[in-house]
Amino acid sequence: MLLHLIQQGRHLGIRWHVVFLEAGEMPAMVRELGVGVDVFETGRIREVHNVLATARKIAHVARREKASLILSWMGAAHVYGGIAARWASLPAAWYQLDVPRSPDIIDKVAARIPARFVLTLCTDGFQAQKKLTPHTEVRLVYPGVELERFEPTLLPTRTEARQKLSLPLDRPLIGIVGRLQHWKGMHTLVAAMPRVLAKYPEALAVIVGGQHAFEPEYEGWLKEQIRAVKLEDSVQMTGFQSDIPLWMQAMDVIVHASRREPFGIVVIEAMALGKPVVATDEGGPTEIITPDQEGLLTPFEDADALAGALLRYLDQPEFAAQCGRAARERALTFSTKIYAENLVKIVQVFL
Repeated sequence: MLLHLIQQGRHLGIRWHVVFLEAGEMPAMVRELGVGVDVFETGRIREVHNVLATARKIAHVARREKASLILSWMGAAHVYGGIAARWASLPAAWYQLDVPRSPDIIDKVAARIPARFVLTLCTDGFQAQKKLTPHTEVRLVYPGVELERFEPTLLPTRTEARQKLSLPLDRPLIGIVGRLQHWKGMHTLVAAMPRVLAKYPEALAVIVGGQHAFEPEYEGWLKEQIRAVKLEDSVQMTGFQSDIPLWMQAMDVIVHASRREPFGIVVIEAMALGKPVVATDEGGPTEIITPDQEGLLTPFEDADALAGALLRYLDQPEFAAQCGRAARERALTFSTKIYAENLVKIVQVFL
């Protein structure tokens, strides 16, 4: 999302300068876009002296760059950026990328640091943030998707994609894409597959995503679940993959099974490809999908409901195609250009 903002927002009347709080690939990517970058390794946020030292550095950069606002990316960054803004005599703001229904200590600390406004990325998050920061202006800005990467006419056909990925050409293919964490719900798709296979024994589920550092045990647990119900031939785990558009293009139906997804960029990506989607009936996907029009929604961890939705698509190919067409039209309203324009308009209102 940050990279999309910088890519699309460079020519919208704002000069950007980005401060990263750890090294990685992003600083070089932003520099290549002609945007100034500083990198300060911060250490642990619980160590107050590190926070204050980093805030001083950010304040120095803000004065050097003649900044008008310090916009922090997530609550943790606002702990640094909000303090820096105070020292540099600048307004501060931050983008809440989670839904703080039960806010953790970092969000609680961030909420106590003055901000001109807070951005959120879904209505669910907007309402939760209003409770957390009742005296601060809160605005909603939906993220965007690189629609050109998910333009079906520019990608291989479904059959060609399967050939490139060594996937079977004639089996119904159900896919789910995301990092391997319990809240992402891959296990619900596994639990739904026996009912799908009872009617479509050749169906194949593909789980695209790699191990996550915060929950490394989930990958092994998920493989155990697959073995426990003897689905080794019907559920394939691909590990981390970089060419997500190609994998999604190969799929017949795409599942997004997360609990309280703050937004659901993967949902938009699937819809942009014109794929029939089943998503969880909570959080961001409820603001993207109108049930029975642009897709289907089912409760989190309800394997029977998910199986029913998958069977509805497989049983009714014309309904699936109709949903795919409507999904494609809906996805076009979530471009990275629109996202950057909306965010910049709000920033300019408060400057």
